[in-house]
Amino acid sequence: MAFPVTETPRRELYPELEPFASGWMQTDSVHEIYFEECGNPQGQPVLVLHGGPGGAVNPAMRRYFDPAIYRIILFDQRGCGKSRPNASLEDNTTWTLIEDIERLRERCGIDRWTVFGGSWGSTLSLAYAITHPERVKALILRGIFLLTKKELHWFYQDGASMIFPDAWERFIAPIPEDERHDLMGAYYRRLIGEDAAERERCAVAWSSWEGDTVSVEGPAGRPEKFAEPEFALAFARIECWYFTNGGFFPEENWLLKNIGRIRHIPIWIAQGRFDVVTPIASAWALHRALPEARLDVVRDAGHASSEPGIVDSLVRATDWAADL
Repeated sequence: MAFPVTETPRRELYPELEPFASGWMQTDSVHEIYFEECGNPQGQPVLVLHGGPGGAVNPAMRRYFDPAIYRIILFDQRGCGKSRPNASLEDNTTWTLIEDIERLRERCGIDRWTVFGGSWGSTLSLAYAITHPERVKALILRGIFLLTKKELHWFYQDGASMIFPDAWERFIAPIPEDERHDLMGAYYRRLIGEDAAERERCAVAWSSWEGDTVSVEGPAGRPEKFAEPEFALAFARIECWYFTNGGFFPEENWLLKNIGRIRHIPIWIAQGRFDVVTPIASAWALHRALPEARLDVVRDAGHASSEPGIVDSLVRATDWAADL
C-alpha cells in the first residue's frame, strides 16, 4: 500500500518590523555609513551584508530573523543606499568596508556576531571572517560569489548570455561592436566618464542586466529598482569599480586560498540550483574546501533572495544559528 508523501511547508519571512535605532556613522574618510538596528536590543547580534557591491539594505532584509531572538544590524556600504556621498568610489574597497564593519561592531558594543550575506554579501562575509575569525560566531551565506575572473567572464562576457539572450541584447546595446570583446572595460570607461547622460544610460543597462537574470522568471521577475537611475548609478559604478579591480584582493582566488582560517566557524550555504548570476559551481567549490559547511541546494530557485525556496532556507538557517 502506497502512502502519500507530505512535504514540510516552506518557512516564510517573519512579520514586518521597524528599526529601534538608526543613524549615520562617520568613517576615517569622506564616507558616512547609514545603519539601523531592529528586533531585540538584548538579542543575539547578527550583521546583514547586502549585495552588489553597490546595492543597499531594504526592509525585507530585516525579516529573515526572529525579532524576539535577534538584534539585527544592517548598514548601507560605502556609496550605497542612504550612505553618503552616493555612488562615491573614493576609498571604496573590500578592505575599507571591512574596516567599517569593525567600526560598527565596536560602536554597537558587540564581541562576536553571526554574519549573514548573499551574492557580493557572501564575498564580503567570507573576507571579513577570514580577516577577523575571532569575531564571527556563524556564517549564513546565499548565492556564493568568490569574485574570480571565471565568474566575471561568465556573467559579463560569455556564458549567462546564452541563457538570457534577450536580456543580453539590451545589456550590450550601449557598447559599440568594436569594444564588445571587453564589456567590463567598456562599461567602466563610461560609468566613470564625464558624460552624465551616457553614465546614466549605461548604469541602467548594467543594472537591468542583473535584474533581468536574478530570478528563474527571467526579465518578468526583475525588481523595479534595477531600472531606476538613482539606484542604478550607484549599483553599476561601484560594482564595475570592484570587478574591474578584482575585488581588491591581493591574488586570484584569495578567498579559497585562505579558507582554512574559518574552518572552525559553523556555516550554512543556501544556493539556488538555477542561479545564473552566481552559478552553483562556486558554492560547490566552497563546500569542497569546507566540507563541514552545510550546503542547502534549492532545487527550484535562481539567485534572488526573495524566491520562496531561498527564503525557506535562510529562515531555517537563522533558526539554526540561534541555537549554536
